[in-house]
Formats: sequence, structure tokens, C-alpha cells
Amino acid sequence: MAKDPVCGMDVDEKNAKATSEYQGKMYYFCSKGCKVFFDKDPEKVLREGPQMHM
Repeated sequence: MAKDPVCGMDVDEKNAKATSEYQGKMYYFCSKGCKVFFDKDPEKVLREGPQMHM
């Protein structure tokens, strides 16, 4: 189980709604909205940690 870096939800890697690769690591998302948010500024999301951004 992976953790969505944007909202902190647990995400099954096989059923993730979206994914992004950043600096050689794959990130899994519960929704396309979380992926879009992450892709805008991955460093900020990773620095701040999971929180409700939407």
C-alpha cells in the first residue's frame, strides 16, 4: 500500500487513479486532482507532507 503524498490516503498501487514519477520514484494518487496538484510543485508537496490541499 502506498500513501498519496498530497492528501495522505492509502492507495493500492494496482488500483491507483493516477501516478507520477519524480526523481526516479513513483508516486501513487487517490485521484487525478491530487496528481495535478503534485505535478505543479512536487518539492513543496514533499516538503510539507500530506495535507488536505483541495
